[in-house]
Amino acid sequence: MKSRKNRFCIFFVIAFVVASFSLTAYAGEKAHWGYSGHEGPAHWGELDPSFSACSAGKNQSPINMTDFIEAKLKPILFNYTTGGNEVLNNGHTIQVNYMPGSSIVVDGRSFELKQFHFHSPSENTIKYQSYPMEAHFVHADKDGNLAVLAVWYQEGRENEELKKAWDHMPLHSGEKYALPNSLDAIALLPDQPGYYRFNGSLTTPPCSEGVIWLVMKYYDTVSKGQIEKFTQAMHGPNNRPLQPVNARMILE
Repeated sequence: MKSRKNRFCIFFVIAFVVASFSLTAYAGEKAHWGYSGHEGPAHWGELDPSFSACSAGKNQSPINMTDFIEAKLKPILFNYTTGGNEVLNNGHTIQVNYMPGSSIVVDGRSFELKQFHFHSPSENTIKYQSYPMEAHFVHADKDGNLAVLAVWYQEGRENEELKKAWDHMPLHSGEKYALPNSLDAIALLPDQPGYYRFNGSLTTPPCSEGVIWLVMKYYDTVSKGQIEKFTQAMHGPNNRPLQPVNARMILE
């Protein structure tokens, strides 16, 4: 009788430990999100408490840019060197990771380039004009504050610099490859300067706000084949719908 009771106690303890571990593991996982259906942008704010800004935020990105305010913005100082050394498919975009040492200076603050990635069609629009593709160059300062430089791409000639990454594009989520020829981010920017500026957020969960957005006024080109290869790897569009501008100013 005592032996049977001891066995029951041991079984109960083991079952409790297993259940507790399962609950802890589940609680630590982030919700899966995507661009369609019940995991799409309209539901991001409901998927995880940490995604609440996606639905409750007042300064969300992307936006349609219009009604500009003339602000005589100072030129962005680019301190880019060749450093795009790894390309990955994270299931939501194709991203090129950048080695340390490249930065931009905005308002006297230095922001280091961490990575750049792509969306098709474009996320930000100008007077509701969309582009086939948009790149986001993600920078962070020493305190972790973010500045995103956005570049539109129109369909046209093949982009030779982008080809260095596209030739090794991972087609499956979770895959990444080292690039034999590093990319130079400056070669992916339009030749003409000029940009728009507004305060916004990340365009993917958790949609954190407080991001400085710098959208180049002029576009570069990519080929039809480069656009198609990207959309095939993403299995469709990967752009978040436009968000309300609310009381924000769009400077130029």
